[in-house]
Amino acid sequence: MVFDGIVTRAVTHELNQGLSSGRVLKIYQPTETELLFTIRTFRENKQLLISAHSSYARIHFTKDIYDNPTEPSMYCMMLRKYLNGSFIKSVNQLENERIIHIHFQTKNELGDESKKTLIVELMGKHSNIILLDDDRGIILDSIKHVSSAQNRYRSILPGNSYIQPPSQGKLNPFAIDGEKFLTKIDFNAGRIDQQIVNTLMGVSLVLAKEIVTRAGIGQTTGYKDAFEEIQTMVNNHDYQPSIYHASKESFYVLTLVSNHGERAEYSTVGEMLDAFYSGKAERDRVKQRAGDLLRFLTIEQKKNKRKVMKLDQTLEDAKHADSYQKYGELLTAHMHLVKQGDKEVEVIDYYDPNQSKIIIKLNENRSPSDNAQLLFKKYHKLKKSKQMVEEEKRKTFEEINYLDEIIEQINLAREQDIEEIREELQEQGYLKKKIKKGKKKNKPTKPVPERYYSTDGTEILVGKNNKQNEYLTNRVARKDEIWLHTKDIPGSHVVIRSIEPSEDTLLEAAQLAANFSKSKNSSSVPVDYTLIRHVKKPNGAKPGFVTYDNQKTLFVTPDTTYIAKLKEKK
Repeated sequence: MVFDGIVTRAVTHELNQGLSSGRVLKIYQPTETELLFTIRTFRENKQLLISAHSSYARIHFTKDIYDNPTEPSMYCMMLRKYLNGSFIKSVNQLENERIIHIHFQTKNELGDESKKTLIVELMGKHSNIILLDDDRGIILDSIKHVSSAQNRYRSILPGNSYIQPPSQGKLNPFAIDGEKFLTKIDFNAGRIDQQIVNTLMGVSLVLAKEIVTRAGIGQTTGYKDAFEEIQTMVNNHDYQPSIYHASKESFYVLTLVSNHGERAEYSTVGEMLDAFYSGKAERDRVKQRAGDLLRFLTIEQKKNKRKVMKLDQTLEDAKHADSYQKYGELLTAHMHLVKQGDKEVEVIDYYDPNQSKIIIKLNENRSPSDNAQLLFKKYHKLKKSKQMVEEEKRKTFEEINYLDEIIEQINLAREQDIEEIREELQEQGYLKKKIKKGKKKNKPTKPVPERYYSTDGTEILVGKNNKQNEYLTNRVARKDEIWLHTKDIPGSHVVIRSIEPSEDTLLEAAQLAANFSKSKNSSSVPVDYTLIRHVKKPNGAKPGFVTYDNQKTLFVTPDTTYIAKLKEKK
């Protein structure tokens, strides 16, 4: 991930072109660190996403759909107060820093013209979104408050004057020429790429290595040409937004001649950033919302695994049940040899053809006859418990498999799926239901399976949790439609909304079943498919559990890039 000064410059150019004279219609705050603006411009509505996330800070146009909270935050209401209905006059980058200023023109309560500036600072964990009142030169509010105790250089609080982040003493690469650039490089010191990063403002290590690659080995003058070549590309807005798929996925807005793996090109910077960040940012949001569930489920799994160990020990003891009966009978036959307080007794084993002697351990605090009765009791207890323990062990394994499946569903969940999983755990008695006083009980929301389309346009539905799986398999799908599931592997129920799907559609649905399963990172994953009429849920079974027959099996290797092409049409 390289959101450096050059990417910021490309985004700024794209926003200036797309937001010119745009009017702010709506403002939402989907999460603590994200804002979503709906802006009317050029007779269409555009969505502008601004994020101050510590790992995924960014700003770009987006087509992703976000769930907005029912009650807006105080910061969101403040933005609506000052910016709803305002016009965007310009979008500017501060030199080559990762700082963007969005200038708004609006009217105050008296109807007089008023100017506001939204400052977007994209600086990792220090990222922030700050609204300034240009007329008074003060901060109206920020998405993150920073007190003087946290930062001695500047505090970001309502009513304070805005102070820019401290300068790092670097040169703006677009305010110098190639000759000036060469004077700042010590070719005898080595690590030229790192020297470039330390010298030029907003230049990442990726771009620095690109300059070194373009310059060529041992070509001092080549550095001047490479630097000026990059300058020209950026000044001419000759951008080629691309995502590079190597050992680690990355993106950049310029064509990189150095080897970064396979490249996927995008027509706009916004599309590239949407493709790169959307899944990652959502996974982070899901992780935050489901953190308590994962902790709870992990603890429950550990309890169940300890329980299995204890049950195994009981079964191991039960294997020796007959020996306790034998010891009891031998002790009874040799009662005359035992005295009160003895810890053990040596007796002849009449069951052994060789009439060997064995030692029987005794409880010194019990009488000889009591010791015999204790051995008989243990024999009867172990013999009776074997069947009960085996049944209990079977139930425990079912519990482990069920919780494994829930954990996997959380790992694959969308944000809207988490509450359905939470509801299921409450219904199954794992979690207590929270009852809010003075409020009516909310009706459970109808599950919404995720929708995909095969290359020939056939609709394919995927359940992302047990509620969706049951709703899809038992309520939505027709009896002659095709149902798919990974063979003996926790995963999603997948339904092809067609009686006679093509072979390609069947393979694409199998890809979805494998991708949304515990074996998503494996190769040659077995996927069973059959008609819905052959899928049954046993009485008393856990949510999402079914049995099926008359199945056939396909083997596929999950490919997330391929899956993305089947994504729901919008």
